[in-house]
Amino acid sequence: MKLDVNALRYLSKDDFRVLTAVEMGMRNHEIVPAELVDRIAGLKHGGTYKVLRNLLKNKLVHHDATKYDGYRLTYLGYDFLAIKTLVNREVFASVGRQIGVGKESDIFEVATEDGTVLAMKLHRLGRTSFRAVKSKRDYLAHRRSFNWLYLSRLAALKEFAFMKALGEHGFPVPTAVDCNRHCVIMSLVQGYPLVQVRELQNPDDIFDTILGLVVRLAEHGLIHCDFNEFNIMIDEDEKVTMIDFPQMVSVSHRNAQMFFDRDIECIYKFFNKRFNLLSERFEEQNGSEIDDDENGRPSFLSVQKAAGSLDKKLAASGFTRKEQVEMDKFIHENAEEESSDDDNSTSEQEQESEGGDVVAVKINSLKIADQSEASTCLNGENTLANPSSSNGDTTEPLESGCSNDGDDSSEDPESEDSASFARQLNKQRKRAIAAAQGRRRPLSSRNAYKDKGKGTMNSKIQRQACKW
Repeated sequence: MKLDVNALRYLSKDDFRVLTAVEMGMRNHEIVPAELVDRIAGLKHGGTYKVLRNLLKNKLVHHDATKYDGYRLTYLGYDFLAIKTLVNREVFASVGRQIGVGKESDIFEVATEDGTVLAMKLHRLGRTSFRAVKSKRDYLAHRRSFNWLYLSRLAALKEFAFMKALGEHGFPVPTAVDCNRHCVIMSLVQGYPLVQVRELQNPDDIFDTILGLVVRLAEHGLIHCDFNEFNIMIDEDEKVTMIDFPQMVSVSHRNAQMFFDRDIECIYKFFNKRFNLLSERFEEQNGSEIDDDENGRPSFLSVQKAAGSLDKKLAASGFTRKEQVEMDKFIHENAEEESSDDDNSTSEQEQESEGGDVVAVKINSLKIADQSEASTCLNGENTLANPSSSNGDTTEPLESGCSNDGDDSSEDPESEDSASFARQLNKQRKRAIAAAQGRRRPLSSRNAYKDKGKGTMNSKIQRQACKW
């Protein structure tokens, strides 16, 4: 979003009070309810809703009423809060033109009351050109939901801490002035990005100087991770200044060697392509002797941490341990979550398929058991119906699982009437056949009793007619 500070001069104290209330509500709300904004702001006579309409007109807040009536800060509103705070601190007094645009930040010129020109960097994580922050930066981890404004604030705080620590140890970096929210104020570098430079008087010296900076950073326990021609400034005297530090990691990082080799490869590739330069040796630089590998390139394994470890001392530079823990968690969570989600989904699908197979097997086994019982009962009925085929043993089929409904006539068939015994056998045979074929009694319709009654009356009339 384009920064237009003209509306800033027309905002009142109530406007900034409501903006601050929305910011405070976004600590635990993605969309802050309007009632909560009103309670936090504490304006009299319902003035909060009038102020919210004014802020919405200037695009400082965004209104969302999909689930409930609520608001959230936009980057422009967050910019106004940071600029207002820094102006109240008398860090600068005016905002000038935009001098740089990156995939995750915007650079503006600002001036103090005495006319000193500084650089203001506004971090804007989450823009369309760079939404892969979760896998490219180590700002957060173990959080499924996150706020882009909060991530921008963490990135600015981390960059300010690294810039201040590196400047204190003699590295050619801009001077860190102040930091608030997602805004970093630093000294303005009088130079050009290396990517815009076409000719150099001493390309060999600059090449060795840049490689020496990479090795010096590793000696101090840090790796830049984005050390290329876009983040190196060259002035008219061919003095090198490095910028852009939010992505820096420690040499104890598990991918530290890969990041170190990638930075070296970027420098070699650019100088070979732009200046047709091949460095065959890497000599002693800044008082520390560096051993080269077989190809003449600096080796990560040969770097000795002899100048102190800035990665451990940065907790005293304004970047607290709690914030470092939050930011160190972010880079590995995405791949781990995706792999774990895939494993869980596949295991659940396998369990469901296995469970379905088990249920199907159980149902089939029950059907087979019913059919076997039915066939056994049929065989038993046939045996009882034909005593000659059972070799005189009439009690064996009934003991194998077919109930006789409490009738003990099979034990003493001579004492029963032959007619009732035949009816009982026919009834058992019908039950067994129905069980084997899986028949069920059909559901009677709602008007079944009416049809039954009509059929009964018609049959009575027909019988009487026959008698007559």
